[in-house]
Amino acid sequence: MKRAVCSGSFDPVTLGHMDIFERGSRMFDELLVCVFRNEGKQGFFPVEKRVALLTQATAHLPNVRVMSFAGLITDFMQQQQASIILRGIRSVKDLEYEENEAYMIRHLCPEIDTVFLLTRPDYSYVSSSGVREVFHFGGSVHGLVPACVEQAMIEMKEERK
Repeated sequence: MKRAVCSGSFDPVTLGHMDIFERGSRMFDELLVCVFRNEGKQGFFPVEKRVALLTQATAHLPNVRVMSFAGLITDFMQQQQASIILRGIRSVKDLEYEENEAYMIRHLCPEIDTVFLLTRPDYSYVSSSGVREVFHFGGSVHGLVPACVEQAMIEMKEERK
């Protein structure tokens, strides 16, 4: 069984992420979407909310499981018996960063391979930080995030009033 892991903060998950999950779900028997739990950083959404939103957004993909983790990705992958990391690439800048990450992972655990998928051009400008900034300044995030995430952001705005 080919089990892959796509990890990140997904704060919030974007349609660019969703494109990578959907394409990855066709490439592998099982895709684990993992929210990295950074205990030293407060997120836009709490980790548990990100997991719930990702679970809702990926419900149409039967071979995708959503979970969270803290620590080294290599430890998580060994626990889950996964040998492939799936990463989306938007630009040369992303590739440079992800290439270094892949080499470090290879150093720590030589049996893990990294697979890069190029982001569709219509999502190449979409990032979680960009979505947060647009939202912060009152702009619409429609067409940038899944509907459930857009709704959660609207509800968050209403709660803050």
